[in-house]
Amino acid sequence: MNKEFSSKLGLILSAVGSAVGMANIWGFPYKFQSGGLVFLIFYILFSVIFSVVGLSSEFAIGRLAKTGTLGAYEYSYKTRNQNTKIGRVVGFIPLMGTFLIAIGYSVIVAYVLKGFIDSLTGEIFTQQSQAWFDSFASVPHSVIPYHAIIIIITILTCFGGASSIEKTNKIMMPTFFVLFLILAIKVGSLPNSIEGYKNMFLYDPKTLNMKTILDSMGQAFFSLSITGSGMIVVGSYISKDEDIVSSSIQTGIFDTLAGLISSFVIIPAVSVFAMKEVGGPSLLFVTLPTILNNIKFGRIFAVLLYLAVVFAGISSLQNMLEVMAESITNRYRHLSRKAVFIVLGLAVFLLGINLETIDKFGPYMDIISIYIIPIGASIGAITWFYVLKKDLLLKEINLNSKHKYKEIWYRLGKYLYVPISILLTLLALIFKISF
Repeated sequence: MNKEFSSKLGLILSAVGSAVGMANIWGFPYKFQSGGLVFLIFYILFSVIFSVVGLSSEFAIGRLAKTGTLGAYEYSYKTRNQNTKIGRVVGFIPLMGTFLIAIGYSVIVAYVLKGFIDSLTGEIFTQQSQAWFDSFASVPHSVIPYHAIIIIITILTCFGGASSIEKTNKIMMPTFFVLFLILAIKVGSLPNSIEGYKNMFLYDPKTLNMKTILDSMGQAFFSLSITGSGMIVVGSYISKDEDIVSSSIQTGIFDTLAGLISSFVIIPAVSVFAMKEVGGPSLLFVTLPTILNNIKFGRIFAVLLYLAVVFAGISSLQNMLEVMAESITNRYRHLSRKAVFIVLGLAVFLLGINLETIDKFGPYMDIISIYIIPIGASIGAITWFYVLKKDLLLKEINLNSKHKYKEIWYRLGKYLYVPISILLTLLALIFKISF
């Protein structure tokens, strides 16, 4: 099994595949609609900070420790001559977060696959979009076949480790961007779409408030998947020849582009048809089908839309399963990698079956997003900048780097990135905010 990405392109596309998901497709446009230009400016600012410091530190610890979540935390504590068991216990929290999010995430990707199939058959346009969505989202066990297919595809594309993940993302991620670009061009041709674009880039002093700033901060943070787990595994597959910070910046750029191109599809379309501003599943499964049903060649564009989102969903699930499998196989080396993936996939599938209705899926994902994921992200940030030896982290960051990152980079991580991650965690816990 190949333990390294074969090229920088493969690395970037795999990292982007892990990062790009539903947060880009239904989270970013919704917050962009509300905050406009102010949201975008602050989002870009935070995305730069989180890419340069947060994402690069997770890449670095992965490459440094040559392993995934549990091994990375154990390694960090070992550098301080502390008990590695502490690191193992600490690392278990973000690892468990990944497992729990995978259970719920597989359900929503099953919904998307259902949307893709129904777009092909035309079923999606035989009734009102809300009724179509309710026909499976409110009926227990109605998407089991689609759920199973998603899990099987994800497992099969993970068997080969870095090699298979890289190869599939070289197909899925460019396809995702191309398909959304086609959709954006189509929406741009609609009458009065210009009004939607104006709203996107209009400066409204009323939006310059703490809510918009926090929305942009949370969106940038969690959109990059710097949750103390997922990107560590990506880092473990990065060659020593690669510039980590450069790769992190490029990942951040493409992640931002994914959110922007989704917005160029959704916001003008919502504006043209004077529809209510919504986020979450309703945007993808009610608002957009309604819009597509009212435009020429809408069925074709529905096929393109759901296919693109299926690709984005599978690429994110790949990372989630890889995170768990790597930690297990690294500790129990006698276990077959394929067997571990099969068991993990089966566990995710069986536990997810009872979450297939939106009334169960929604509250479940809120609990994970509010409590587990933010805590895991904070644990990761604290560990890289307060436990792991500074010299080791800086050495790994600067390995084959075009620019030398010194004390200022480390202080940016220790005194800005870590406090921000803790702040977001506290806000999530206190105010029950799901970023």
